[in-house]
Amino acid sequence: MQRFILAGTGSGVGKTTFTIGILRALMKRGLTVQGFKCGPDYIDPTYHTAVTNRPSRNIDSFMMSHDIVRAIVARASADADVAVIEGVMGFYDGKSPLSNEGSAAHISEITKSPVILIVNAASMARSVAAIVKGFQMLDENSNIVGVIANQLGSKGHFEIVKTAIEKECGIPVIGYLLKEAVPKMPSRHLGLVPAIERGDLDSYFDKLATAIEETVNIEQLLEITKAQSIAVSASIFDEQPQLQKVHIAVAKDAAFNFYYEENLELLRANGAILHFFSPLQNEKVPTAAQGLYIGGGFPEEFADQLAKNEGTKQSVRAAIERGLPTLAECGGFMYLTEEIINRQGHTYPMLGVIPGRVRMQTKLAALGYREITGMAGNFFMSEEDSAKGHEFHYSSYEGEHASPAFFSKGRFRAQKEGYLQKNLVAGYTHFHFASNPQIVKNWLAACLEVQQ
Repeated sequence: MQRFILAGTGSGVGKTTFTIGILRALMKRGLTVQGFKCGPDYIDPTYHTAVTNRPSRNIDSFMMSHDIVRAIVARASADADVAVIEGVMGFYDGKSPLSNEGSAAHISEITKSPVILIVNAASMARSVAAIVKGFQMLDENSNIVGVIANQLGSKGHFEIVKTAIEKECGIPVIGYLLKEAVPKMPSRHLGLVPAIERGDLDSYFDKLATAIEETVNIEQLLEITKAQSIAVSASIFDEQPQLQKVHIAVAKDAAFNFYYEENLELLRANGAILHFFSPLQNEKVPTAAQGLYIGGGFPEEFADQLAKNEGTKQSVRAAIERGLPTLAECGGFMYLTEEIINRQGHTYPMLGVIPGRVRMQTKLAALGYREITGMAGNFFMSEEDSAKGHEFHYSSYEGEHASPAFFSKGRFRAQKEGYLQKNLVAGYTHFHFASNPQIVKNWLAACLEVQQ
């Protein structure tokens, strides 16, 4: 089959633009296409899913073992013709400046996937070859098989760049995009999910595909990216039908939609039956629920509606008061505080389950990987359990309490974090359950104990 990584020399070189356009171009050829995203990102997979009509998957060599990375790729692409993996940041950028861990380069090595390197060639000619050569030489396992040039001034500019790279680097330059050849990417924040659900972005996807098909050789792309199938005999995602069924309510709509597909699959594999409900539609927690999951998203952008929907608010409060083991991540954590204050200073009352409030800010409050261990009394993670995840948010918590949920360690800080109260575990960290499947077992066991 064809499987390849679209990697970049750095952030902002056009990885997502080319990924979306190439996904759409491949779909137009009648191919079944599976999308993947390197690293802890929720937005780009949303685009992939919209284009391919298949859930895009996150793969990350820091948050999960190599075997799990391979299992995710093998399972999701088993019935696909082409697997397209969008890289993260620059090709070699990951957890540390001293290794490839967590980078697209590491994913390429783990999955034995060929790499197409995207380079911004604006205002350069022969110098572009030096950049590509450097990426080839930094790691002998780089497996870069082709180049796409972006931000070119003319077709003549492309011919110069192509000649230089192919002579000095020995790999083909399979296409390019001119400056302003494609429309700008729509908002990656407010309204993304509703816009995709309405089909508002379909014409944008088509324009990208048309532009890319004019200047990128799709047939050559498929020819140079043949990859060996990944064999996986068994994995943590295999269904275990002998396990007792547990009903988990999952808040899911435009305000709460940051869920790793593999997190949901791990829940199902371990006996969970998922019941989705929408706080934005004022839906109540399903009556069958034995546990509750409120993921991240953009609650601040829908704060007015969430504040008014008393039916959902009362239902969630009642579920937590009844002792349903509840995990609330990032946006879910924000929703459970007393209030959200937006960037304009407007205040919106939330559930008040967690003392304190959150305030939105223009500056990024936290970004990065986290290694997490539980605190005493945490049903999800005991003091002996550890897991991995990440933080990414523009809000800060304002409040005081003496019941943190976990100990969180990042590259630049280590601290107690989150809120723990009986069967409620909440905090800013987004967990990847595949980093330690035991936490899923802990959660479902706690749900069964409450029902006894």
